[in-house]
Amino acid sequence: MNSDRMSMRHTLAAHALTAGVTLLAMAILFGGRLGLIRQPPAVQIPVLDQEPEPPFPVPVPRDFRGSTPAVPIPDSKTPAPPEDVLKELDPEERNNVMVYATVNKSVVNITTESEGVGFFGDETSTGTGSGFVIDKQGHLLTNYHVIQGAGAVRVTLFDGSNHAAKLVGQDASNDVAVLQIRAPADKLFPVTFGDSSRVMVGQKIMALGNPFGLERTLTSGIVSSLDRSLKAKNGRMIKGIIQTDAAVNPGNSGGPLLNSRGQVIGMNTAIVSQVGQSAGISFAVPINAITRILRPLIENGRVIRADLGITRVYATDNGLLVMAVVDGGPAEQAGIQPAQIKEERLGLGYVRRFVDTDSADLIVGIEHRRVKTVDELLTEVEKHQPGDVIRVTVIRGGQPTDVQIRLGQS
Repeated sequence: MNSDRMSMRHTLAAHALTAGVTLLAMAILFGGRLGLIRQPPAVQIPVLDQEPEPPFPVPVPRDFRGSTPAVPIPDSKTPAPPEDVLKELDPEERNNVMVYATVNKSVVNITTESEGVGFFGDETSTGTGSGFVIDKQGHLLTNYHVIQGAGAVRVTLFDGSNHAAKLVGQDASNDVAVLQIRAPADKLFPVTFGDSSRVMVGQKIMALGNPFGLERTLTSGIVSSLDRSLKAKNGRMIKGIIQTDAAVNPGNSGGPLLNSRGQVIGMNTAIVSQVGQSAGISFAVPINAITRILRPLIENGRVIRADLGITRVYATDNGLLVMAVVDGGPAEQAGIQPAQIKEERLGLGYVRRFVDTDSADLIVGIEHRRVKTVDELLTEVEKHQPGDVIRVTVIRGGQPTDVQIRLGQS
């Protein structure tokens, strides 16, 4: 009897041991799922309200007019990038992101159509460019060469909406045009103008535009040089051009050049390239040159400039020979002498007509400033207003003479 009890106890103990081992094995293998083993507490990663101080000073881009960090504030209707993502970026990356968030909705895509006669008859050609919104009335800025000769112009906003645009004003001498569209004010995000007179070589810049039709593309670089000159479509030289190394390609024309505060300091206009694509040299018309003519472009459709009333000159090494003047214009009224057409009889009824350049006044100065090219002449004249009286120095009969001319307008 006692042996039976002992045997039963050994059997129960063996079963209990087997069950214990089984449960232990199950706990080890599946305890995480069955909740039999308490998981170790999760490691708490502290969330920092501010970034920790770096081990060495990190330069923060600053606006050239003050000490405020160059971090633009997006428009209230433009969602700011997520703060948790911004914290992972370095200062320059954050600046790039914030500038794009602030300005990208201001940039528009411009499509033009023009009719022409081709090999197979009438043909329609298209072109693309960039522009940017300057006010809530729907005025846009772009390059004159973007819309030159276009029969129809359409503008695509950031939201994909397409609008017919009308030409408000144009100035080929500065390669600037103003367009206007009829769009809801809440879809128009005007840019902020900077001061291009304070731009410095080496300063960080960004270009926004639509290269190859890829809308609102951001590229960056630095100001490579200042005060370059660029020939406009009408032959005039645009002065004070900003040279950069930002990647600018076909389609970027008319887009904004931005400083690190997201302010427009220029309008991207041209590139220097052997293949017609970015080669690290691009040019922008300074925004100060544009803002000076913006009001007359919107109000009058053109820039009203002072005019001498001289229609044609011939450039020589010593000055500009006056070849033709406007009948009754300022130059003629002041007594400026153009070249005369003379005749020479060759006998047998033949007459040779020729231009007698010796009879023409040779312009050598405006307000005692030396001028030797057409661009220098126009630059000096256009420093004045229509109605002003200026001194024009000419060589007449081998002697210098000052002629007083009351300027007209053109």
